[in-house]
Amino acid sequence: MRKILIFGGTTEGRELAEWCAAGGIAADVSVTTDYGARLLGSDRLVNIFTGRLDSREMAVLIRSGGYAAVVDATHPYAAEATRNIREACGDTGARYLRLLREKSELSGTVVGSLAEAVELLDRSDSVVLSTLGSKELPALAEVRDCKRRVWIRVLPAEGIEEYCVGCGFERSHIITGRGPFSTEENVRHIRRSGAQILLTKESGKTGGYPEKMAAARECGIGTITIARPAEDGYTFEQITDIIGELI
Repeated sequence: MRKILIFGGTTEGRELAEWCAAGGIAADVSVTTDYGARLLGSDRLVNIFTGRLDSREMAVLIRSGGYAAVVDATHPYAAEATRNIREACGDTGARYLRLLREKSELSGTVVGSLAEAVELLDRSDSVVLSTLGSKELPALAEVRDCKRRVWIRVLPAEGIEEYCVGCGFERSHIITGRGPFSTEENVRHIRRSGAQILLTKESGKTGGYPEKMAAARECGIGTITIARPAEDGYTFEQITDIIGELI
């Protein structure tokens, strides 16, 4: 039986794995964390690999599986992962398919990078609630007077609070939780922080972007959205059509 290899860890990756299982298509899924693996559940047609891989390790995995195609369903902002997957597919000759996340209509101030967002924040004295997660904390810590002004929302994980404090953030300004969050939850977090600006990425519907914007409107605060990098790829429906033809 020919297999599909999915690099996931996102809602789209999980949904594609579920589609494969429902259609009797064997799929291997590679995720970086145990949490990503738990979201997939278990199915005899879906084999899950856990752990962060570089391009060389990805190439070894691809060669070992004899896959009909490799689907990159990683996060839209996981640029390094996408580069590694593309490189591994180029090295092995595997067919590469990029699964694009559905876009949302953007609201408020839109910038092209975190550096641009930090520059904007430095021009004001507003309190900020960041929903960018922990990966961007070192750069976000460059915001002027960040310990007083910046609140951060991150995934709960062992040692996460110590990491945030080590980056320069106030322990009392840390909110932990697993999204996507409802409008009501976002409102509670905004009011708890006293934020005047909500900082977020273009995370799409599956990432809870519309709910963040609705909460900001309800609370009467500004927003800064870091736009998603432009890339070529396929919609979920296009990917499933291609896989159906290959299998």
